[in-house]
Amino acid sequence: MSFPLPEPMKQALSLARAAAEKGEVPVGAVIVRDGAIVAEAANAPRRLNDPTAHAELLAIRAAAAALGEDRLQDCELWVTLEPCAMCAGAIALARIPRLYYGASDPKGGAVEHGPRFFTQSTCHHRPEVFSGIGEAQAAALLRSFFEERR
Repeated sequence: MSFPLPEPMKQALSLARAAAEKGEVPVGAVIVRDGAIVAEAANAPRRLNDPTAHAELLAIRAAAAALGEDRLQDCELWVTLEPCAMCAGAIALARIPRLYYGASDPKGGAVEHGPRFFTQSTCHHRPEVFSGIGEAQAAALLRSFFEERR
């Protein structure tokens, strides 16, 4: 049985598609508070000439600015790809309580792969993690993006 995608993941996938059209790795992120989107972003390292301009970091920065808070304790992060170590660290620092992501990233992911950031004793905040939401769509976007460049 398949279920319809939640609206935040639909929006994250839309952002990822837009990133791919601009030549960026197709990753989109959305931050939700009380059921409403408060911030969203797509990968932009090439466009911004900033290796840290991952969708998650840009969305976290935008949400913190919009809400006037450095801790996003009552927000959810929806992202199309398993976060890397840098983004997992930002999620922990922002105290985001719930993380939803689409495709797993065995090479660069740091949530369920690699360093498994949130399981480390030095990690002081561990969000609830829900993976595989929109996985097929997110993985297809990534596969298509990289196939076109090979």
